[in-house]
Amino acid sequence: MFTDHDDLFPQAADEQVWWEVWLRDGRRENFEHIAEALNITLRTHAVRFPERVVMLALASTAMLDRMIAHSDVVAELRRAKDTPSFFLGLGGAEQRDWSDELLGRVRPPQSDIAVCILDSGVRRTHPLIEPALAVEDWHTVKPAWGSDDTPAWSGHGTRMAGVGLYGDLVPLLVGGDPVPLPLRLESVRILPPEDEANDPELYGAITAEAIARAEVQAPERRRAIAMAVTSASPARGRPTSWSAAIDQLCFEEEQRRLIVLSAGNIGDDLMPAEHLTRNDLEAVDDPSQAWNALTVGAFTEKVDIIDTDFSGYAPIAPVGELSPRSRTSVVWDRQWPVKPEVVFEGGNLAHDGVLPGEPIDDLQILTTFCRPELRHSTTLGDTSAATAHAARMAGLILSARPELWPESVRALIVHSAEWTPAMRARIDACNGAKGEIQALVRRYGYGVPDLGRALLSTVNDLTLIVEDELQPFQREGGAAAKTRDMKLHRLPWPKEQLAALGAAQVELRVTLSYFIEPNPGERGWTRRHRYASHGLRFRVKSATETVDEFRARINQAARDEEEGAPAGGGEEWLLGTFRDRGSLHADFWSGSAADLAERDAIGVFPVGGWWKEKPYLERVDALARYALIVTIRAPGVDVDIFTPVEAALTVETSVET
Repeated sequence: MFTDHDDLFPQAADEQVWWEVWLRDGRRENFEHIAEALNITLRTHAVRFPERVVMLALASTAMLDRMIAHSDVVAELRRAKDTPSFFLGLGGAEQRDWSDELLGRVRPPQSDIAVCILDSGVRRTHPLIEPALAVEDWHTVKPAWGSDDTPAWSGHGTRMAGVGLYGDLVPLLVGGDPVPLPLRLESVRILPPEDEANDPELYGAITAEAIARAEVQAPERRRAIAMAVTSASPARGRPTSWSAAIDQLCFEEEQRRLIVLSAGNIGDDLMPAEHLTRNDLEAVDDPSQAWNALTVGAFTEKVDIIDTDFSGYAPIAPVGELSPRSRTSVVWDRQWPVKPEVVFEGGNLAHDGVLPGEPIDDLQILTTFCRPELRHSTTLGDTSAATAHAARMAGLILSARPELWPESVRALIVHSAEWTPAMRARIDACNGAKGEIQALVRRYGYGVPDLGRALLSTVNDLTLIVEDELQPFQREGGAAAKTRDMKLHRLPWPKEQLAALGAAQVELRVTLSYFIEPNPGERGWTRRHRYASHGLRFRVKSATETVDEFRARINQAARDEEEGAPAGGGEEWLLGTFRDRGSLHADFWSGSAADLAERDAIGVFPVGGWWKEKPYLERVDALARYALIVTIRAPGVDVDIFTPVEAALTVETSVET
């Protein structure tokens, strides 16, 4: 029954530990009765999935042996993880006078778009926080804890809120312009007081409750939900109850959600020589393997050390490289998603050549402090800062385009990302070796996002966004199911302009984003398609294919994937079929403009999942929606490819059954 890492199994039969007990559907009441008879302590929180209910129990292996021997209620057992303890107490210079001057230029938000921080609470009375955080948007999952931030967690929630609202405060403090706030803040405290910190909880249920509190207060508000609370996990990309709960929260059809998670930090001391090697070996924390969430790692451009107290110190990471503590998915098994998908500024560490790196103020992000009566400013770094930056960008996209789906906002952030020169140099050095490139993508994601690229097209940089849906499967007599729909999108390429460019090199980038419905109550996920409800794939028409030939190729690709055969169609692309992991797929093609002119169709088609494999769960006929983003770039070419397509306005779409 035990499906967790072997090292987590208790050595003594009478040692009581906290367990995640995965119950068969409909057995919760029986389980509670048996637990009471065996004097097993239960938590009231529970997380429900299509075939499982997960509860937390304090028990010995001897107690569980008796329960399992005399009932069939338990399907699976895992160890509950300790309370996440992720935060760093980082000192910061006193900036009270500067923040007071900045406050005079701040204009309160007028829109109803919010960044919702799930953390240790937020000190609402901070002068820079108060204009954006109303009392009614200041929550806690347990009233006894209160909504306020406390020094017990180093004021982490208040630090996150400052970055989520303002970004790095330094350029605002040294500037003189008005600062209109385009976003509101919401805060939900999910971390307990210090004296409860070692008492484990079922974090999926806590996360769901926290989000519900914000949504009940403002049900019509659009929000980006940010959580930098993580726990070390040996899962190596496999779903856990917490990550699956995140996937479920994103997917819920009544209210799709945009959730931004931290990839987690390396907690041990780091020597300069360990940079990148340690990052590649230290896997992303739980729950950031969630398929539907946007997982954020950290990179840095902060290398200037001004403080004379650190004369002779040097930064560990060079400009444009991964932040020293940021985790990756390099060591994960191949079938799991790319995590993180993107990286944002997370600061750097400094070293003196002898001692491990340390987060000095010059190399961190300036933000708000939880005790403004002492000082207004402190610093934040690592993937916490990066996550807050990402949530802010998501909120700014929603502020500019409030009608966009969460799937589309996630796609725009990833689609706008580019590798820094330092990252790109490593990728180029692979000379097209896909295995090496794939490892680097698992380190850097798709690069550093840019808000301007996410929202704008210039005359030689054209982006098309499609929001659509299809029905992946249908019943085929009895309980069987088969693949049903694919979508063929005919793209209004500026053919004349591209053809006129002839052999000039252009770039094509495609991003496909959708949310899966999770079904985590299986042992091992050794068979294909067990966890995800469905998968979607994209293929682009080649220059020499007819539309009918393209349709036939897509149908063959779908059959190949269903049968476990090697999937084709990625040879000309940078990542190839490696892109088909998780629920966000992105890839890059480059070639001549004349060739691109004839690549004027994209097919989106489904592959199997538990919706198809388990028709008795009554999800066979469900619809799957997706966001598809396509960009043509003609760098360095003086040609207007935007205006001709702008005049066309729409993308022609056909459904193939």
